[in-house]
Amino acid sequence: MTGGASAPGLPQRSRTAPVSLSATSALALLALWLLATLGLRPLLMPDEGRYANIAREMLTASLWVPTLNGLPFFHKPPLFYWLDMAAMQGLGVNAFAARAGAVVGAWLMGASLFLGARHWHGPRVATIALVALATSPFFFVGAQYANHDLLVAGLISAAVLAFARALEEPPRVHLRWLVLAWVACAVAMLAKGLIGFVLPALVIGPWMLAQRRWSQLPRLFHPLAVLAGLAVAAPWFIAIQLRFPGFFDYFFMEQHVRRFAQSSFNNLQPFWFFLLVLPLLTLPWSLWLPAALRGAWRQRSPMTSLWCWWVLVIVGFFSLPSSKLVGYVMPALVPWSIVLAQMLERSKPRHLNRMAAGAAVVCLSIVATLAWRAPHGNRALAAVLAARLGPGDRVVMVDQAFYDVSFYAALAEPPVIASDWADPRLPSQDNWRKELADAGRFDPELARRVLQPLTSLPRLACGQGTVWFVVADAKSAALQGVPGATPVFERGGTQLWRAPMPACAAAVALP
Repeated sequence: MTGGASAPGLPQRSRTAPVSLSATSALALLALWLLATLGLRPLLMPDEGRYANIAREMLTASLWVPTLNGLPFFHKPPLFYWLDMAAMQGLGVNAFAARAGAVVGAWLMGASLFLGARHWHGPRVATIALVALATSPFFFVGAQYANHDLLVAGLISAAVLAFARALEEPPRVHLRWLVLAWVACAVAMLAKGLIGFVLPALVIGPWMLAQRRWSQLPRLFHPLAVLAGLAVAAPWFIAIQLRFPGFFDYFFMEQHVRRFAQSSFNNLQPFWFFLLVLPLLTLPWSLWLPAALRGAWRQRSPMTSLWCWWVLVIVGFFSLPSSKLVGYVMPALVPWSIVLAQMLERSKPRHLNRMAAGAAVVCLSIVATLAWRAPHGNRALAAVLAARLGPGDRVVMVDQAFYDVSFYAALAEPPVIASDWADPRLPSQDNWRKELADAGRFDPELARRVLQPLTSLPRLACGQGTVWFVVADAKSAALQGVPGATPVFERGGTQLWRAPMPACAAAVALP
């Protein structure tokens, strides 16, 4: 997306407007800003520990199938894990590499925003929009957090902007940009599923109809563009279905349709949740939102209409289900930042500089605080376990999946996880137990070995070598019945226990 001419109808820029950045400088600075603190803090539980360890397991076993504690895990497609695997291959297994997928998505979002805004609104608006995006706590902290949200958001943003470029000269449709848009949707599907196609369609389709671009609508489905998208997205999904029958029903129906429609999942929030979250997490820039909306209403240009509609689609779509996670609305950050930048362009450079500096300090402070507090982190315990773990030893996690322990201790084999797997409420829950139980459906034999009932704890100590128990403080009483079990280490509410494995009768030994 090149070019930098001012769009017609925009106000004249003052000579005191802030200096704009070249594309090379802007995108290089964005990369440095995102990477500088990427490995500063340990992994947070549960999300970062889970996703980082999935990538580590795949790398260790040279797999193309995501695995959770050794079991096939199909909550999300593989793109995030592939990016993390590549980073771990080159940089080692560490927290920096575990966040590669998030930072790639963040950089792609920033690059798409800058190049798109520069093309339609000029280099100054593009620079302000990029600075506002980069120093919004929502974006910056999301780029430092190992999960799928910012990766898919960056790809969806690139797809929508590519569609807009393809359609900008009606009735013509630029095939190059159209192919790029379909490919971006396909890659977004590999990042998080059907929303990679659904959300760009909901943004672009109604906007085209509102602009009376009837003749362009069928041309969006040019065979070359559609085939390019299918060639990118389809192979992995088809291969998984062929290897694991039932994958399509689980992934598309259960994890998309039923999950969207039901209210039995965690994080139940009111309908207006995102109307509060988006402005709060983009402070201080969102303070100018009322003035920006007034300006957008007065202008009502096709592109400004697209930005506003884009925000409404994302916020409205994810407000419908009862279950809401903050990261869901990240695909709205690009149009949100551009609308704000069109208003902020009129501000004095000194005022903008102070805002940017203050926002940057807030972003860095949040990451530094998380690094200092390291809530629920088990890196120290994992180091003790890794130093003492011997050949033939067994690791058992008691009534909780400590994924960051597996990650930091670089466990070669999946640990046994002892819990109440027969709980009749388990299928209706939305937690780590259901994730593992779901994964076990695709490899029942392995699930029988690594998912054990709590009553089996004494039996798990049978064999040769040592058994190591990882247990939360509140659950440590469960180890009282294990002969010889003694605590070795405790930190942050998690304990490491050791028990020598006595020779047991074959009838009670763990298979």
